[in-house]
Amino acid sequence: MRLKNFKKVLAVTMVFLTAMNAMPIGLAQAKLITTDQVIQESHPAADRAKVESFLAREDVQKQLTAMGIDPAEAESRVASLSDEEIQKIAGRLDELPAGEGAVGTIVGAALIIFLVLLVTDLLGLTDVFTFVRK
Repeated sequence: MRLKNFKKVLAVTMVFLTAMNAMPIGLAQAKLITTDQVIQESHPAADRAKVESFLAREDVQKQLTAMGIDPAEAESRVASLSDEEIQKIAGRLDELPAGEGAVGTIVGAALIIFLVLLVTDLLGLTDVFTFVRK
């Protein structure tokens, strides 16, 4: 008897759980969006703040002054740009390499040349450095 009652309770519970699982919870809706919609949803205020913070950097202001451009004039011109122009400039800032300059290139090239000459001296192929013992 007990086993029969347990089977009935278990069967009713399983039917109830299966019915609850089969009920629709909600529909997910997905649709394609165009590039124009994505561009319109971009935040021009964030792009404008990015460009303005770039112009506010000390090294950028020194470079502008060295080129004969007043940093205040550059900031006022950036303020008058349209949202599309600011978006293009902000996108271009992300593409530019950071920290690359002529000094880094020269130091890197000199280091590579030094290492090549050192290795060739150690192998006995050249006699450039006096501190290398053969």
